[in-house]
Amino acid sequence: MLEKWQLEDQYLIGDCEDVIKDIPDDTFDLIVTSPPYADRRKKTYGGIDPDKYVEWFLPRSAEFYRVLKQTGTFILNIKEKAVDGEIHTYVIDLIKELRNQGWLWTEEYIWHKKNTYPGKWPNRFRDAWERCLQFNKHKKFNMYQEAVMIPVGDWAKDRLSRLSEKDKTRDISAVGSGFGKNVSNWLDREKVYPTNVLHLATECGNKNHSAVFPEALPSWFIKLFTLEEDWVLDPFAGSGTTAVACRRLNRRYVMIDIIEDYKRETEKRLDDVGAVQLELGKAANLHQ
Repeated sequence: MLEKWQLEDQYLIGDCEDVIKDIPDDTFDLIVTSPPYADRRKKTYGGIDPDKYVEWFLPRSAEFYRVLKQTGTFILNIKEKAVDGEIHTYVIDLIKELRNQGWLWTEEYIWHKKNTYPGKWPNRFRDAWERCLQFNKHKKFNMYQEAVMIPVGDWAKDRLSRLSEKDKTRDISAVGSGFGKNVSNWLDREKVYPTNVLHLATECGNKNHSAVFPEALPSWFIKLFTLEEDWVLDPFAGSGTTAVACRRLNRRYVMIDIIEDYKRETEKRLDDVGAVQLELGKAANLHQ
């Protein structure tokens, strides 16, 4: 299996804790995944009790740590759940234990589900966001921030047309909150860096999986933390959204899940991507 993996992208079947043991240390540039949340996917992962979630996850994250390169990044998409009327602390507990395991909790991104429909429960409203936690092995890791820059936006047309003298310097804030921004630095810029809030729609298409995240989510992190031909791992791959993103972005990948049907679904999706890429290639050749 290892020899085959070294030669091609692939989707491996089994519990990631066991499957990853066959992969060498310091292999992947990025691990991006959405594991089963507490009490979810009972027909596949058994529905991990929130009180036992950290104990379940840590042996797997130890393997993630081993196979991640020293300059690599681990992105964990995860969400709390309410138990007996209050939010359970399993995500917070997991963060603390991952730090004890050696991980650096470098950043937290918020995925805002911008197409969430309204709703409420007796003591709360519907969630419209999820965590994407960033962990690293070292403070110095590969990050390509220019790859995720966004258009400057219409706000700049009005704001930059009426700069005050204070806008042209990095002055001390009048309210004592520290140094203000030199707003004039944004003049003539077409693109700017994004924030750590990602405004992405949820996945609406049927991928035969109960918890599909949108392709744009792994794509964003793949662009931010890898270059073409770098290796990406998704140890809870499901219907293969990360693999699809890798194929479009020319990254190498290893997917792992325990359900054979998910692998077949992924292969269908990858075939569709390949067909589209082939047609685009033919069109490009016609215009040369």
